[in-house]
Amino acid sequence: MARLPIQKTYKLFIGGKFPRTESGRYLQVRDEKGTLVANVCRASRKDFRMAVVAARKAQSGWAARTPFNRGQILYRMAEMLESRAASFVDLIMTTTGAKKKDATSEVECAIDRLVWYAGWCDKFTQVFGCTNQVASSHFNFTMPEPLGVVTSFAPSSASLLGIVQAMAPAITQGNVVIAVTPIELAPVAIEFAEVLATSDLPGGVVNILTGETSELHGHVTSHMDVDGVLAFGVDQETQVAMGQAAADSVKRIKFADDPGLAALMEPEAQSPYQILPWVEFKTAWHPIGI
Repeated sequence: MARLPIQKTYKLFIGGKFPRTESGRYLQVRDEKGTLVANVCRASRKDFRMAVVAARKAQSGWAARTPFNRGQILYRMAEMLESRAASFVDLIMTTTGAKKKDATSEVECAIDRLVWYAGWCDKFTQVFGCTNQVASSHFNFTMPEPLGVVTSFAPSSASLLGIVQAMAPAITQGNVVIAVTPIELAPVAIEFAEVLATSDLPGGVVNILTGETSELHGHVTSHMDVDGVLAFGVDQETQVAMGQAAADSVKRIKFADDPGLAALMEPEAQSPYQILPWVEFKTAWHPIGI
């Protein structure tokens, strides 16, 4: 008797758990030959609201951890991704049609990118913070603090590296992230969520929603409890609409072109300046004792 393979249904990743979308909607992901790869949840507005609640609940605890400990957890993500590298290569080949060499390069680059940002967790303040000279008897310090809840629309040109690029810079400095990934890249994104779930990462620090990203643009930028938005590959008309929706809450918003997989793999794509939009610089004055 022939055995039928069990097709995986990829759920969402919210608050460290894997719930189904509340709407019950799903989409199918097929390979280049039209063969069904998996069913994928199509996130709704309510799913996003639930993710914001989970992220906000986790933010203060994540920010309170020492930078060294956050770096340890990012490094642990890289360790767990390394242990599943072969399965990610196969999945990227299946879902995107990439050659094995290219898929392997993307997975290796994603692992290295996590290690790179792990190293910046306890160095960013020293590099970008400062001690200021003032004309009074005070110590004056400027230090970066996390912005809060950041929603990232991942680039569509890279399945694994794209979602790493969308979330890693923000979480290094104590922010929490809701990553929204296009439906065609959803299997890789939720497989990556399974890596996060076993990486000592507290629930809610990274949340992953899959679906039609254009459906969520307006909901994200108008939500009053979201502090920042990063959007890759958004057209000019949508940028204007998102900017207007974000204005009511004075939300920080950053648009970036989708650079393509090759450019994302270049060393120039990783930079501490990718962290900079997701911090606020605060200055403290302290009197000099006699």
